Amino acid sequence: MQVNVEWVDARERLPEPGEPVATATFGTWPPDFHDQSVAGEDYWLVRPMVFHDLYIPASSQHESEDESHHHNCFVDSDGYIRYPPGGPSDDHITHWAALPFLPGLTTHVANGHEATAALARARETG
Repeated sequence: MQVNVEWVDARERLPEPGEPVATATFGTWPPDFHDQSVAGEDYWLVRPMVFHDLYIPASSQHESEDESHHHNCFVDSDGYIRYPPGGPSDDHITHWAALPFLPGLTTHVANGHEATAALARARETG
């Protein structure tokens, strides 16, 4: 199977809220180096993330004194938050692309018996 990917510049347009996307992430590692004899190294890599127009980290949902809210951000499976250029972090999302659907389906998620049957059909046709 082949999938065409259309990369969108995050400065021009953002995904729909809740949309899982592939992101191109740019930053420097280590991000906060104090030893000037060791320079940080720039990186640019692809990561799966979900876009949120409003994101409240799970750790702050149960702590009323912490009112952490993040707007127009990309969140990975570990809860790490990155922003489009101009956001409050040094590592940011330069581009994003819609993830392809599961093979043979028009959705990103299949559960239970539906998942087992869909995988079997995809293997038969692949």
